[in-house]
Amino acid sequence: MNEVKKPERPIIFYYIVTLALLVAFNHLFMPYFESQKIKEVDYGTFIQQTEAKNVEKVNIKENQIIFTEKGEGTVCKTGRINDPDLTKRLYESGADFSGEIVEEMSPFMSILLSWVLPLLIFFAIGQYMSRKMMERMGGGRDSMMFGLGGSKAKVYIKSAQGVKFSDVAGEEEAKENLSEIVSYLHDPEKFKAIGASMPKGLLLVGPPGTGKTLLAKAVAGEADVPFFSMSGSEFVEMFVGMGASKVRDLFKQAKEKAPCIVFIDEIDAIGKKRDGQLGGNDEREQTLNQLLTEMDGFEGNSGVIILAATNRPDSLDPALTRPGRFDRRVPVELPDLKGREEILKVHAKKIKVEADVDYNKVARMASGASGAELANIVNEAALRAVRDGRTEASQSDLEESIEVVIAGYQKKNAILSDKEKWTVAYHEVGHALVAALQTHSAPVQKITIIPRTSGALGYTMQVEEEGNHYLMSKEELENKIATFTGGRAAEALIFDTITTGASNDIEQATKMARAMITRYGMSEEFGMVALETVTNRYLGGDTSLSCSIETQTVIDHQVVALVKKQYGKAYKLLEDNKDALEKIARKLYEQETITGEEFMELLEQEKGQEEETSGPEEEEQENALVEAEIPPAETFAEKLARQQENADAQENTKIQE
Repeated sequence: MNEVKKPERPIIFYYIVTLALLVAFNHLFMPYFESQKIKEVDYGTFIQQTEAKNVEKVNIKENQIIFTEKGEGTVCKTGRINDPDLTKRLYESGADFSGEIVEEMSPFMSILLSWVLPLLIFFAIGQYMSRKMMERMGGGRDSMMFGLGGSKAKVYIKSAQGVKFSDVAGEEEAKENLSEIVSYLHDPEKFKAIGASMPKGLLLVGPPGTGKTLLAKAVAGEADVPFFSMSGSEFVEMFVGMGASKVRDLFKQAKEKAPCIVFIDEIDAIGKKRDGQLGGNDEREQTLNQLLTEMDGFEGNSGVIILAATNRPDSLDPALTRPGRFDRRVPVELPDLKGREEILKVHAKKIKVEADVDYNKVARMASGASGAELANIVNEAALRAVRDGRTEASQSDLEESIEVVIAGYQKKNAILSDKEKWTVAYHEVGHALVAALQTHSAPVQKITIIPRTSGALGYTMQVEEEGNHYLMSKEELENKIATFTGGRAAEALIFDTITTGASNDIEQATKMARAMITRYGMSEEFGMVALETVTNRYLGGDTSLSCSIETQTVIDHQVVALVKKQYGKAYKLLEDNKDALEKIARKLYEQETITGEEFMELLEQEKGQEEETSGPEEEEQENALVEAEIPPAETFAEKLARQQENADAQENTKIQE
């Protein structure tokens, strides 16, 4: 879009430039002009001219002699030297001579004419130009003082090269809301005929990278009205009152150009809740108060529609989000499966891709990705194709780029020892095998033990077959916890030891177990009681417990018990399928990467062999164990705990003896 900006340089900039030009003129050019009028000669020429009586007037100064020749009246100068016969020679030549300086302008008048007068003239011209400029740009007296109080809003006008709604995919509800605004600006009479009025403000709310600013640019591209864009941080100034002055200046411009749209990005920079505490940011609160007044003051903003974007709606002041100011909240959430597919197609138009690319499969693999991440995935695929010397991006490029965005690039120089490689192989197969042996689990897409720059030595990728999963049952959450613990269980089962590789798994499992108890009401003891609150859900979702210390202790015990139970289930599943675990881990160790199809094929082969070798007696024994609900075999963690208890008991016995 074509962008029209106000001059960013304040008036004082031009004053400084003019002052520098005056200094340069007085020190560089004035001596040059003076040198053109006075001819410089040596002292011998001066003596010759006086002896020839060709000198009319002589002025003897402290360090030079200036004399005027007869005839054409040429003025010459020469340096003064110690000449005892100078006075006698001048007397005999008949010239008029004097030791006093030729009459010159007084220093006061010289400074007045050389410096003060030009500055006054330039100041007057600058004030006149500033007044005319502010009148033309819609500014007021508040924004004339050295450009400190003036709005720095960017003004976009209609352009055929701008962003359109067709360039924005995956946010159909938000586009529908904003299309209504554009329709109102194009034909307001259609709405006025029924008595409807458009919302004064629309608040775009969503996680980072979902396209809030892009949607605002699309509004600018679709509308035939001026579009003012400004960031919330640009209102913040170190001088008290300057932020409020910018708000007044912005809305004055908008009212003069109404109907128009004003877009304020990251409005939480000035719209945070006013707590009234001493030592707060008074400048920010003054700016917020001015914004509230402009949005719903005595005057009214007829034809001015305000768009704002934020990813922290919980921190906004209630007076800002009430009806009458921001009447409508437009959620810009993470795209679903269909939305991700459309976004990939939009960004794929910017690069060259092969015709057989399956965007649906790529979209399913990129579950939970935002629009910005999807754009990055497409760009990474193009870069990978260039590195491989190809002219088009392929399906494998897109799939690999997803792994790059999620886990980072492959570490070419990371060399694992043979023992570490085996440990990582069993760890990752443990995750995959536990997931595959449980119901309500996402299918395994890929298993790899190639280290990544994110620090992961390997990972197991699971992809939902039906796209986004909005609701999860208690059984599904428990299965996910068991899948998280599958890696550690495999290490304990095969190597009879544990490593630090399960740190992230432990964190994820604990976080999910705690959420089940404190937020999802899946605890039999607490029931449907909220024990934890979530803040900044668009920025990571910070949590804080809202219960007593005694209740927190009970929560901790329940979290430990839940994770321990699912760990035992994972250990038992792997123990019962130890042959499949070893066979698949060996295959992964050799190839370093296996696909989901290869994994399921190996698992089915192993299951088929077990069914052939197992007789009816073994099946009856297994069924009897299941019916009797015999607890799983002793886990590695329980084994360590038992050994520690035995050691403590022996130590106590020694002390008593």
